[in-house]
Parts: sequence; C-alpha cells; structure tokens
Amino acid sequence: MHPLSGSNDWADMDGITVVKKVWNGRANLAEYKAEGAAGHVELLSLRWYNPAAHQWNLDFATPNVGVLGVPGTGEFRYGRGDFYDQEEINGRFVLVRFSIWPTGPDKARSEQAFSADGGETWEVNWVNTYERLSNNTEINWGREASTSDPHQHDFDFNPGIWHTEITRTGDPFTAPDQTMAMHGTVTVRRIWGGRAQLEEIEADGPKGHWEGLTLFLYNPKSHQWSQSFINSSMGTLDLPLVGDFKQGRGELYSEDTFKGRSILVRGVWSDIEQNGHRYNESYSDDGGKTWKQAFRANVTKTN
Repeated sequence: MHPLSGSNDWADMDGITVVKKVWNGRANLAEYKAEGAAGHVELLSLRWYNPAAHQWNLDFATPNVGVLGVPGTGEFRYGRGDFYDQEEINGRFVLVRFSIWPTGPDKARSEQAFSADGGETWEVNWVNTYERLSNNTEINWGREASTSDPHQHDFDFNPGIWHTEITRTGDPFTAPDQTMAMHGTVTVRRIWGGRAQLEEIEADGPKGHWEGLTLFLYNPKSHQWSQSFINSSMGTLDLPLVGDFKQGRGELYSEDTFKGRSILVRGVWSDIEQNGHRYNESYSDDGGKTWKQAFRANVTKTN
C-alpha cells in the first residue's frame, strides 16, 4: 500500500481481466476491474509489438486520466516477460518493472516492482494471480462507466465498420502537392464501458498495405479526449493529440517533430453525419499561425 517506505502493508482484491487480440496478435488490449478492502480499481492496458526492436510495449490508463501513461518496454525470455520504464512516484523518479509469466495450464502471474537505486534492488508492490475463466468473458462495467457528462459521448458517431479514402502528403512544408491516395477499411469499437474506443485501420496504396491503430480515451476531469496512434510497421506510439468538441466539430492538438524540427499537429473531426465524417491532420512550424495539410480521410459507411 505504501511503496518504497519500508511498509509491509498489503491489501487483497478480487476481480476480472479481459484480454483481446488486436492486429492478429501483434497487439492486445486488457481491461481490468477489481474490488477489495482498499476500494475499487479499474485499468486499461494497450500492449503492442515493435517489429524493428523485437520488443513489446505496455501502456496503462486509469478512468480519471484520459491519456496513456509511460509505456514499459521489454521482451520475453524463457517464458517470462519483463518490461521497464521510469516514472515519478511520491515526487521522485524511480525505475518501474512489470513482469508476467505462466504458472500452469490457464494460469499466470504478474508483478509490478519499483527500484530507487537504478535497478540494484527491487521492491515488489503489486501481484496478480490469474486463472482463465473462458475465451469470451465480458466485463459488466455498470454504473462505473455511465455518466451524465455529454462530452463523453462526443465520439459516439465513430464505432462501426467504415470505408475510408485517405490522402497523405509526403512533406506538407516543401512539397504539399505530392500526395498519395489509399483506400481501405476502418473498424472502431467501444471499449471500457464507452470511456474509450479502439480504431483499426487497413488501407492499400501505391506503396502497398498499411495498417494503423488508434486508442481514444476520455478524461472526465478536463472533459477532453486524447487519441494515440500506432503504425504497425514501426511499432511506435505517437504523442497523443488532446482536445474537445464544440458545435459538432472536434479539434485535438499535439507537439511532435518532423524531419528533426519541432512542429504542432492538429487533428480535426468534421462533417459528422450518420453515414460518414471527415478527419484532417495538419502541421504547423510557426506556432499555429499557418497550417499545412498532411493527412485527410473521408470516411463513409460500408454497404
């Protein structure tokens, strides 16, 4: 209960974890809900594979924070996966390790541990023991996911299977007319009781097949949404775009780099109707005075 304080005070909880494959196993999504003497805990974890590094990334979110945290990165050796990152705990930055391994047929164990001495010693502070119930278990989120906040429903238009026509610009600043067209399918489903959505994109163009994955998370404190994107060929997570909707139009912003230069990124959701909508992404290298279109998607309902 009090990591890195010398305390040995533990609390027991009982709950359920649902893990679903994404990208045919190159990623997966875990939803977690548990109850105990210490209260109620909910978590969402997105795990994705980086084919270049041959490593996995594990990222977590909680219901009251609408963005993913710091991803732990690592790999499996001899059946055990260890993933590391650095986080601020009680005002100090420490190393964090998440480990998971099977303990028998349909059984597994995971642990979280902190190190305040650069990995020389580790203190375990969270232990999960798992036993599989079935392959098709769903969590009943009930009242925890319900809300009267209208902004949580800003992306309610998005779930479904859509046809998409994509136009990408190679360099919006120096060659805005050099574009590439792609056509494909977008599949969006609600997760975490409607507080999040998962989008899978598959498209084909002159350079072949392309896939993307977007996680949308709602932050009930700021009444804003974040969208975090992963390119399957790179296996890296972009910085999240964060923003909100006004009068049926969503604008989300982020900072990023393009060819070594710092830029602003703006994502706009517009022309939202029952049978389609538009998404445009633009870059700015002058602090938002001017914007150059980098990505456009016209999305329509499939027959």
